[in-house]
Amino acid sequence: MDFKKVDAPRNTVTRDHNDLDRPTGNVYEAVSILAKRADQIAEDMKVELHEKLNEFATHNESLEEIFENKEQIEVSRFYESLPKPHHIAATEWERDEVYFRRPAEEQKED
Repeated sequence: MDFKKVDAPRNTVTRDHNDLDRPTGNVYEAVSILAKRADQIAEDMKVELHEKLNEFATHNESLEEIFENKEQIEVSRFYESLPKPHHIAATEWERDEVYFRRPAEEQKED
């Protein structure tokens, strides 16, 4: 996922629960799906951040040679300024970009 192109809000947004539970018919199920998607997004962000920070890492054993790397600080600031994973998940949910299924219903059909 390209986090630079995400246009999710960076501030708190009030959402209508009727719009939130429309695809599922159950607000608790919708919130559960959103939470799982937010966890996926957070894990993706974490992996990507660690990969970028490892590019700048120095593998010295000496504690005396610790210095601030400006590029590393800028990468960290960029990820701090991104919208939070739950905002991204909610934006995807509103646009019907989140796929979910109900395994219990699929088993009943078989």
